[in-house]
Amino acid sequence: MTHIAPVRDWASDFDVMDPRYLADPFSIWDELRRTCPIPHTDRRKSSWMPLRYDDVTAIAHDIEHFSSLKVAVIPGDEDEDPANFEGPNLEYGLPPISSDPPLHTWTRRLLLPWFSHQRVESYIPLTRELCRRLLDGFADDGHADAAADYAQQIPVRVIAQILGVSPDLSDTFTGWVRDVLEFADDAERRQHGAEGLLNYFIEQLEYRRQNPGDDLLSELLRTEVDGQPVDDGIVLGMAALVLIAGVDTTWSAIGSSLWHLATHPDDRKRMVAEPELWPTAVEELLRAYSPVTMAREVTQDFEYSGCPMKAGDKVLMNFPAANRDPEAFEHPEMVQLDRAHNRHVAFGSGIHRCAGSNLARMELQVALEEWLERIPDFSVAKGSEITWAGGQVRGPRILPVVFG
Repeated sequence: MTHIAPVRDWASDFDVMDPRYLADPFSIWDELRRTCPIPHTDRRKSSWMPLRYDDVTAIAHDIEHFSSLKVAVIPGDEDEDPANFEGPNLEYGLPPISSDPPLHTWTRRLLLPWFSHQRVESYIPLTRELCRRLLDGFADDGHADAAADYAQQIPVRVIAQILGVSPDLSDTFTGWVRDVLEFADDAERRQHGAEGLLNYFIEQLEYRRQNPGDDLLSELLRTEVDGQPVDDGIVLGMAALVLIAGVDTTWSAIGSSLWHLATHPDDRKRMVAEPELWPTAVEELLRAYSPVTMAREVTQDFEYSGCPMKAGDKVLMNFPAANRDPEAFEHPEMVQLDRAHNRHVAFGSGIHRCAGSNLARMELQVALEEWLERIPDFSVAKGSEITWAGGQVRGPRILPVVFG
């Protein structure tokens, strides 16, 4: 584990892995928006971080100057030579999220049907039964870790169903995803997670060729684009993306929402009493506790809003900060469960807007509905320490709560 010095000046030396940032990024964003709305750092790599809604959305739409080929917030494994890995060609990364057109266009088109409104509705019974089974395991105990025992267990099992892989490996998948996303300064741990994922899916591709099923992996192997089968490296990257992007992000949103309800009893009671609020409440919780920050890479020397960006610089697309911009949202620091006008960017903006947004919304709502149906009264356990992950994806990883 690399030791990183603490931040002295957030405007010129920010660090999204600093313990203060992980615990409370909101106050840091608020101060910087007033004094330096696009801070810079040379930690790890020259990086910029727009914090205003208008800047974040403008950059997200400018694919000429800001490439998506390298989306990791913390530069690391993605800068290494993919030829070092023995297996299919990995130069494509994790399309469509880490690709530019035209590769982005057709790989995204292949994924969208699996996350359509109609398809997502078919996953609701599975998700609801899963949530109830998890609640059966601890509802009578009077306490639980709402993150590890519940939130963390839901998306990985739903994604396993879509990919056609064994839900019995859920804990293994979760470990690999956490290694990849949450341990930016531990190169060995990141590599362990990436290799675990890739080796598993390489084996799965060979198995599906002999034993095709009704799942996303099998369909990608059957698919032809311009008369040619999809390259194994692209199939591999897409499978890894669905697991990585569909697991950590959604469980973080569920965990953050449970933390909010545990610490805001009036909102919790209101959701129990007014279930008709669910559609707006889900959007508001997504806005207030958006989990994901993505990156772009500057394609050429370019000045944006007075910032002299250089080719190869990172730009951290801080969607969570954009969703807290007072210029875009009235009283953004307040969670208003009936907020009517809510053009949040929790799922990104532009051509890379999250393809799985319908699934994430459904999982979040079902998870919260089932929890409140079974455990309407709960709060954070006194004296307990809540652990937050951050950087690429922010959410509680340890969330002890007591019932009643």
